[in-house]
Amino acid sequence: MAEAPRTVAVVGCGTMGIGIAIVAARGGWRTLLHDADAGRIGRARDDAAAFLARSVKLNRLSEADAAAALDRLLPAPVAEDLAAADLVIEAVFEDEQVKAGLTRMLDAVCSEETVLATNTSTLSVTRLGAAGRRPERFVGMHFCLPAQLMKLVEVTRGLRTSDAAFATAWDFCVSTGQMPVETKDTPGFILNHFVIPLNNRAIRMVEEQVASPADIDRAVKSAYGHPLGPLELVDLVGLDTQERLCDAFYPIGHDPELSCPSLVRQMVAAGWLGKKAGRGFYTYQNDKTFGA
Repeated sequence: MAEAPRTVAVVGCGTMGIGIAIVAARGGWRTLLHDADAGRIGRARDDAAAFLARSVKLNRLSEADAAAALDRLLPAPVAEDLAAADLVIEAVFEDEQVKAGLTRMLDAVCSEETVLATNTSTLSVTRLGAAGRRPERFVGMHFCLPAQLMKLVEVTRGLRTSDAAFATAWDFCVSTGQMPVETKDTPGFILNHFVIPLNNRAIRMVEEQVASPADIDRAVKSAYGHPLGPLELVDLVGLDTQERLCDAFYPIGHDPELSCPSLVRQMVAAGWLGKKAGRGFYTYQNDKTFGA
């Protein structure tokens, strides 16, 4: 008999979730898209289609491969649809209570064999896994943003994560062309240990009028070879996400570099959330996450 197609579900159709879904579908996985707001599922698929079409124009993907990847992206508006998944990756916003509640919901609808993964970048994998009934099937998978362009994935064991669950997450990364690294279950893992303080420093330079956002980003990209400047990255991630990351991370170690800059809170209050809102440190004519 032919082997059944591998199925992954992505829960949360925001910027990160769309990127992870593209990675999965492009890598040959049948990919279920789920979001509490069913309208976001269709918009996510449209954004994925635009990104894949652009990949074809840039000769990074053939038309046939792009069409096949899009065919693998399947709406899953009802939570019970996720029962078919071998691996579920949640990519909802960085709030422990929300993620823990989602873990309990997934526990209730998914198979006993399903591996549940969290894309958290600051919260404890152990604590999130403990919210469900099967912490041994729970693992951390932190993708870099934008996931469909960046290869690195931080794969993290909770204290009770089994070798089998870890291997499932690791093998998914390898099969989709990502580059997994193993990290300990510590605040910020590797990337955010560096990125959050860097972003905050750049934001405080804007507050202090040291330089314009464009000049700060140009300097960082030119000197360090980063594909995005820190303020471009914050706009892509979202000012509201930067605020949540700081508020999740700072209470753990009380490092002043991790405290949320006042300018971030002001911009969030003003609705200047970055690219998705049309304005952040830059202004945008097009709020589509990817594509033309």
